[in-house]
Amino acid sequence: MSRDYYIAGNWKMHKTRAEAVDLATKLVAELADGSHKYLIAPSFTSLEAVALIVKGTRIRLGAQNCASEEQGAHTGEVSVLQLKDVGVQTIILGHSERRHIYKEDDALINKKLLLALKHGFEIILCVGELLEERESGKAEAVCERQIVEGLKGVPAADLDRIVIAYEPVWAIGTGKTATPEDADAIHAYIRNLIGKLYGNEAAKKIIIQYGGSVKPENAAELMAKENIDGALVGGAALKAESFVAIAKFKAS
Repeated sequence: MSRDYYIAGNWKMHKTRAEAVDLATKLVAELADGSHKYLIAPSFTSLEAVALIVKGTRIRLGAQNCASEEQGAHTGEVSVLQLKDVGVQTIILGHSERRHIYKEDDALINKKLLLALKHGFEIILCVGELLEERESGKAEAVCERQIVEGLKGVPAADLDRIVIAYEPVWAIGTGKTATPEDADAIHAYIRNLIGKLYGNEAAKKIIIQYGGSVKPENAAELMAKENIDGALVGGAALKAESFVAIAKFKAS
């Protein structure tokens, strides 16, 4: 079964609204003839402005996080209702920076994921191991726990709105990249796990992105692997030239 490639850009805490609009405008023009699925996830403050630029184009609008409650006394949080209101289609959850810097655990991420699903969003669920976990042979176990706990309570009928992004934490923003072979091995493990949880058809269909220092120079080699279905791009998503080069990788 062939799966469509899905290239997503996570802008993290970068770009003023004017800068975000400028980048989004360039990407809409450059990717108008693209053949894959695309997403950009600006900061909350730029979502509404960028939504106007990408509406009706090939590029989906993503948010980098959401609150675990619909609304209420949650100072500093942003709710799924507010995200839907400004045109967000996809929410990134469980990013390693949320897990390790802001101490979000699997239970909290699962609560957010179920809430986002309830409100009709697509979700990119990020999983991945720390360097010490990989070096002690625990990479697969860590990813399995994060997926099993993250997808707890998700019915099979909703799995078509879940994308998994494998991001080895030691490769994010460090310039280090898992070798295509290492990445594909974990992707294959994740696909097999989805098969155990939801059946073989679901495993064949689910999109599994790779994230972790994806660059124009390594994109095609990564995408050539059987179980890698796209990329969740960080630093290289902040410039039109590098993101477009990744988004338009030539399959080898």
